[in-house]
Amino acid sequence: MLPSPTPGGTLSDDMTRTEFCLFTAQEDLETMQAYAQVFNKLIRRYKYLEKGFEEEIKKLLLFLKGFTESERNKLAMLTGILLANGNISASILNSLFNENLVKEGVSAAFAVKLFKSWINEKDINSVAASLRKVGMDNRLMELFPANKRSCEHFSKYFTDAGLKELSDFARNQQSIGARKELQKELQEQMSRGDPQKEIIAFTKEEMKKASLSEQAMIGIIWTSVMSSVEWNKKEELVTEQAIKHLKQYSPLLKAFTSQGLSELSLLLKIQEYCYDNIHFMKAFQKIVVLLYKADVLSEEAILKWYTEAHLAKGKSVFLEQMKKFVEWLKNAEEESESDEEEAD
Repeated sequence: MLPSPTPGGTLSDDMTRTEFCLFTAQEDLETMQAYAQVFNKLIRRYKYLEKGFEEEIKKLLLFLKGFTESERNKLAMLTGILLANGNISASILNSLFNENLVKEGVSAAFAVKLFKSWINEKDINSVAASLRKVGMDNRLMELFPANKRSCEHFSKYFTDAGLKELSDFARNQQSIGARKELQKELQEQMSRGDPQKEIIAFTKEEMKKASLSEQAMIGIIWTSVMSSVEWNKKEELVTEQAIKHLKQYSPLLKAFTSQGLSELSLLLKIQEYCYDNIHFMKAFQKIVVLLYKADVLSEEAILKWYTEAHLAKGKSVFLEQMKKFVEWLKNAEEESESDEEEAD
C-alpha cells in the first residue's frame, strides 16, 4: 500500500503499484480515513506490526522529496489520522526536521496537511498532549530554516494556512519556555546574592522583551524567590526563615505589584505555595502581614482576596488565619473614613 523510496529521495524504478496503493487514491480526507482504518485494523489484529509500521513511516517522511506534491499531501493526511488514532507516536515528526526537507520548505508544507487532518480527527488539546508526551511541543519551530525560526514567522505561516490553533499553541509554548528560563536566571541571581537594583532592572528588561504582564511577572518572581533558598524542614523554624527571606526580597516584590491585579496574583501564589508545601500552612498569615507592612500588598487587595478572590486550596485554614487581621483592617478603614467625615 505504501511504496518504499530508495536512499536519496527517489522512488525505485522497479516499484510496482497495486490498485490499492495510497498514492493512486483520491486526494481527500474521506479516502485517507478509509486507508487509516485498514492500517488500524491490521495493527490491532497483529500487534507485532506496530513498531515496524512506525519505523516505515519515519523512513517515508525522510524521503518526502521523492514524492509528488499530491502524493505528499495524501501521506500527510494519512499520517495525521494515524497520529489521531494512536497508531503511531508523534516522535515520527522528528523525520520532518531533516535539514534538506526543512531548507526546501517541504517539511512546513507537509506539516500543514498533517496537522489539519490530525486536528480534524481530534482537537488541539489532544494534539498538544501527544506532542508533550514525546517532547515535540517545543520543537515545532524546527520545521523552518534557522533564519525563519521565529514565533512571528511560525504564527503567520500556520495562521495563513488555516491553523491558528496550532500557531497559538506554539506561541504559548515559547512563552512558557521563556518564563522557565527567566525564572531559572532570577533564581541564580538571587542565589549569588546580586544587588536587588540589578535584579529589578534585569527583570523589567526581560519582562518588556517577552511582552509579559506584571501579573505574570510577579508569579515568576515569587517562584524564583521561594526556590532560591534551602528551607528548614521543621515547621516551627521555617516560618521565621521565610519571614527573614521575604523581608529581604520585599523591594523586589514591591517593584512588580504596582497594580491591584498583580497584588491579587501574588496573594493567590502565596496561598497556593503554602497549601502545596505543608510546612508553610501556618506561615500564610505572617507572610501576608509582612508584605502588607512592606507596602507590597494593599488592604484593598487583601480584603478582596478574603471576601471573594481566594482559591479553594486550604480555604478554611487560611481564611481562619486571616480573620483577626482582616477585622483589624476593616476597623482601621472605618476609623479612617470617620476621621475624614469629621474633618469635613
